[in-house]
Amino acid sequence: MMPNLQIRWPGNRPFAFTVIDDTDWATVQNVKPVYDLLADLGFRTTKTVWMFQSENGINPGETCEDAEYRSWVVALQNRGFEIALHNAAAGTSDRVRSLRALDGFRDLFGNDTAIHCNHTGCLENLYWGDTRLSGWRRGVYRSLTRGVRTEISRGHVAGDPLFWGDACRERVRYVRNFVFDQLNTLKMCPEMPYYDPAKPYVNLWFASADAGNLATFLRNFTYAAIDRLVSERGLCIVYSHFGGGFAPGGHLDREFANRMTYIAGKGGWFAPVSTVLDHLRGEAGADERIIAPAALASLESRWLQNRTKVEVAKKVRRALRPRK
Repeated sequence: MMPNLQIRWPGNRPFAFTVIDDTDWATVQNVKPVYDLLADLGFRTTKTVWMFQSENGINPGETCEDAEYRSWVVALQNRGFEIALHNAAAGTSDRVRSLRALDGFRDLFGNDTAIHCNHTGCLENLYWGDTRLSGWRRGVYRSLTRGVRTEISRGHVAGDPLFWGDACRERVRYVRNFVFDQLNTLKMCPEMPYYDPAKPYVNLWFASADAGNLATFLRNFTYAAIDRLVSERGLCIVYSHFGGGFAPGGHLDREFANRMTYIAGKGGWFAPVSTVLDHLRGEAGADERIIAPAALASLESRWLQNRTKVEVAKKVRRALRPRK
């Protein structure tokens, strides 16, 4: 497969920009102001949801079982935003609940989810933890994480009670994987969307740019970095949790709004994630998007290097934080 080195964006736009918003912590109160801003600025992005509540999930928020939230996300879809799945619930789901979530999503939104994003702590995740990597890079990752990220992903293990990989392959086009702190996602992963034959239950993978919370967004999405993305005629697929402090108490963060307004003023192509990935893929099927072994090794190595750099920076910031 040849990488996407020369991409022409629809309308001859100079760059492309979209967001995949994981639903952690999300409520109508703390994310609606973000989406009102995005809509007013002309962005159409992708928001994930949970279909069901969970008693012991990590970073829980409202779900499609909440009437007000359900009505709001349906209205969001009607405004042109894409809705996708972030697992069935915030906690681990067996095969039965995962399939119920896929069916319930289709009934509510009128189509299967085009995108799946694994959620932290859900054991039915697909190819997550150390299984994201191959070869010696898996061993390095195990060492870096002290082994705590092994045996945490069983959604792709046929016969396991948590297995649902066959349904993912049949019904979901894209799954998110590696996240980088560089804005030009296509520069970091020029092969995307790509198929990895070692992970047959995922049709196509894509990468993203880290804005996991407000502080990370402000650190990575500087005005200079935004200008660089535009000059490179690149693509940014933002990975974020808009429930993570972007509009605390329903009050939109002013600097976040300023930077999104700045991006909007650059005249990019602002479409939902699956629309952007469909454009990159063209008419090619998964068998025509197979990533070469050398390219996969390079991608995994870049992610490991980026992950190590980010973790070191976190430790430095913690060390410099004033003691109470």
